[in-house]
Amino acid sequence: MTTLAREVARRRTFAIISHPDAGKTTLTERLLLLAGAIHIAGSVKARKASRHATSDWMAIEKERGISVASSVMQMEYRGCVVNLLDTPGHQDFSEDTYRVLTAVDSALMVIDAAKGIEPRTLKLLEVCRARNTPVITFVNKMDRDSRPPLDLLHEIESTLGMAAAPLDWPVGAGREFRGVVDLRAADAPLPDDVAVQAEIELVRNAGTTFEREAFLAGRQTPVFFGSALGGAGVREVLDAVVDYAPPPSAREAAQRRVAPDEAAFSGLVFKIQANMDPAHRDRVAFVRVCSGRFARGMRLVNCRTGRELRTSNAVTFLSQRRDTVDEAFAGDILGIPNHGTIALGDTLTAGEPLGYGGLPFFAPELFRRAELATPMKVKQLRTGLRQLGEEGAIQVYYPMSGEAPVLGAVGALQFDVVAHRLAHEYGAEVRLIPVPLSVARWVDCEDPVELERFMAGYPARMARDASGALACLCAHPAELEATRERWPRIGFRALREIAAGAASETVSA
Repeated sequence: MTTLAREVARRRTFAIISHPDAGKTTLTERLLLLAGAIHIAGSVKARKASRHATSDWMAIEKERGISVASSVMQMEYRGCVVNLLDTPGHQDFSEDTYRVLTAVDSALMVIDAAKGIEPRTLKLLEVCRARNTPVITFVNKMDRDSRPPLDLLHEIESTLGMAAAPLDWPVGAGREFRGVVDLRAADAPLPDDVAVQAEIELVRNAGTTFEREAFLAGRQTPVFFGSALGGAGVREVLDAVVDYAPPPSAREAAQRRVAPDEAAFSGLVFKIQANMDPAHRDRVAFVRVCSGRFARGMRLVNCRTGRELRTSNAVTFLSQRRDTVDEAFAGDILGIPNHGTIALGDTLTAGEPLGYGGLPFFAPELFRRAELATPMKVKQLRTGLRQLGEEGAIQVYYPMSGEAPVLGAVGALQFDVVAHRLAHEYGAEVRLIPVPLSVARWVDCEDPVELERFMAGYPARMARDASGALACLCAHPAELEATRERWPRIGFRALREIAAGAASETVSA
């Protein structure tokens, strides 16, 4: 086995997903503690304290005690390089989470032991299953009032449609919770509780036996119980990531299938983040290394633009903390500072023209216009909207009529975050004013003449988003349906997906 192949084989890149308040961020910190990446846990509860969750670095996250942006943390554990991507739990930031799921090889699903499967959890699971992403399950908060573990296993199987294979078992619950028993160890000491002994015997004899191939195929999820806050069951989860989660696999580009241990570097930009360091007003492209080895200073080509990139300042992450990276391998996440030359969905290579795809953008359902509190800040507002739109934090539509930009969001909390960031990162305090719009659809047509006729017929409705894609903005759904019936050759799409190609996109109904 070559050095490159060995390095790729020891990579584990996974995302933590959950419904809000299931304990995802607390679990993230506990995993970092176990791996020795941090030495003291923050507290998202103590919002006014000096410490906050390691993975929550935005000012608004620290103030509200929520995660609103995905963050990346790299650590070493048991000889493996583990890349952990913490995702926002709130549904209003679903686009960010979905794009992160294109950059990982597995997922860790966190479930609240009292609430079971919640809507956000189910939606994220559907995304994982659509991408054949293997999922490990952690049932958290067993040290609080919780549902019977057998009931939770049944719900996981019936709701998620995959077999649940418990690999440990809780001893007690709530105030009586005393840890977990490893079901894989035949000689593991059993608790004195007769009822727990009976459950363990039942699960061992009649429960689903873990099969790694079924897990990798998405037909089965290994289940662990515990408490992220107290630490019970967390080491077992991290061990499972190392032992069971897959290393990087081959990826489909538009041109060919690319193996992770190929010598040539290639990577996909799945996230853009502006102002990670407010003092420098920087902009960082998060790149999933898909193949080969990265070396500091190597020249890369942006396949969309054909331009060369210098990478002497590329970094790896521990949330907001960044360390200059000398080398990285397939599975790792790189940060490449830039000044707007790299966009979401770009493919970077050592020279070969490749195109990875799959990054989704969803049609917004809520719309606002930004009204400046101080008219002198027009330049700052323009810069902020452009950068936040390119980042994907909000969708920005520029009407072709020349009117002020329209902001579109999947959820209302996005507007709060954008207003906060405009004020604190760009110095542009705004009021977000409702506009008489309720529907946006990206439009396309195979006949350019027909498309020009359509655009000429509805000049007040036409706009372009931050990427330049053409969109139609309507006041209400009935207006959209009437337009759709009148123009049957025009496609009206609710999903825009950056496709596998140097500069192409696909849109779906």
